[in-house]
Amino acid sequence: MSRLAAYLNKDLTEAGCDEAGRGCLAGPVVAAAVILPPRVRIPGLDDSKKLTHERRAALRTLIEEKAIAWAVAVVGPEEIDVLNILRASFIAMHRAIDALHQRPQHLLIDGNRFITYADIPHTCLVKGDGRFRSIAAASILAKTHRDELMERLHNDHPEYGWAINKGYPTVDHRSALDRIGPCVHHRKSFRLSYAQPELF
Repeated sequence: MSRLAAYLNKDLTEAGCDEAGRGCLAGPVVAAAVILPPRVRIPGLDDSKKLTHERRAALRTLIEEKAIAWAVAVVGPEEIDVLNILRASFIAMHRAIDALHQRPQHLLIDGNRFITYADIPHTCLVKGDGRFRSIAAASILAKTHRDELMERLHNDHPEYGWAINKGYPTVDHRSALDRIGPCVHHRKSFRLSYAQPELF
């Protein structure tokens, strides 16, 4: 039996929501929304950060097969620079919710803040991806879809090592930025090089 809770409100259709890529220097922030059947069995379902790449990939397939509804959405670097990363994360979640083919009655949001979506009530849950199945499922979809996207972008910009670092601020990624500067996929409002001051 999964240690994750199946729902917060058993009488409502709930969608779990999470994002990936908030702390990256490059690429979009990606969000997912997932509605799971209350009695669904997905062995090994957990917070995506606790899983191996191979396990996440296997679980992604099961989630996409067994979910009542699921959707993934992105907010790209240019929008992030205009909105700021926190608001961009919320907008990505809104887009994922909007893309669901079934409208949820309640939203479970990973984290402690959210901008209300339409008239759907929500509950923010700190570390919710390790507490509720639908949020864990959303975390896996957001992470795997984003990793896949960054691997495709790597083919055009191999110098930054995105196939490995996925756009996160690793030593190798920052070193490449110091050598050759940013490209179109970088978030210009972020501190990209060691010499650049924080903008916010």
